[in-house]
Amino acid sequence: MRTTIDIPDEVYRKLKVKAAMEGETVREIVLRGIQRELELAEVQPARKKFQIPVIPSTRKDKLVIDNETIYDLIDFP
Repeated sequence: MRTTIDIPDEVYRKLKVKAAMEGETVREIVLRGIQRELELAEVQPARKKFQIPVIPSTRKDKLVIDNETIYDLIDFP
């Protein structure tokens, strides 16, 4: 399949030099990079959504806290 990608000039120049030094084509190097990315995706497990821990309270009323109170309680640098 053919596709078009936009590669910044400086990056493409480096890619051409690397290809020439290794005796490969730009296409071969690009395909190798794509293959590595796909293999990495298969090895690494998908990230799970972070679950915020909830601690049940025995209090009936609500705790109202604002930024000012947080700054008073925590010593920020």
